[in-house]
Amino acid sequence: MASYRSGAHTTFHHRYHIVWVTKYRYKVLTPQMRLRIREITRQICEQMGVHILKGVLSADHVHMFVEIPPKVSVSDFMRRVKGCTSRKIQQEFPELRKRYWGQRFWARGYFSTTSGNITNETIINYI
Repeated sequence: MASYRSGAHTTFHHRYHIVWVTKYRYKVLTPQMRLRIREITRQICEQMGVHILKGVLSADHVHMFVEIPPKVSVSDFMRRVKGCTSRKIQQEFPELRKRYWGQRFWARGYFSTTSGNITNETIINYI
């Protein structure tokens, strides 16, 4: 049985697999950067009420499996995560300026897909 979360007037099970990559897909994420990105992302998730189920940082991309409450859109969550991590990482690791000019650290966009515990056919049959 799926574990549901509750809000003031909602019960939900909104799980997303989200992936985003570094600009130009450069393999620049060192272990220290990955640790810092993890810390920043956890803080943002706590502030937004997002629950991290699993997260993996590679040298050039990030995978997250998260549960996002209905009051938060995936695009708002990603804007905040990518914006904050980009800004702070570029401030704290000035060596990145050799690879990246301007203010973008992450590539534009992201991939997201939902995860569910029932199939489309189950919903169609229920309706």
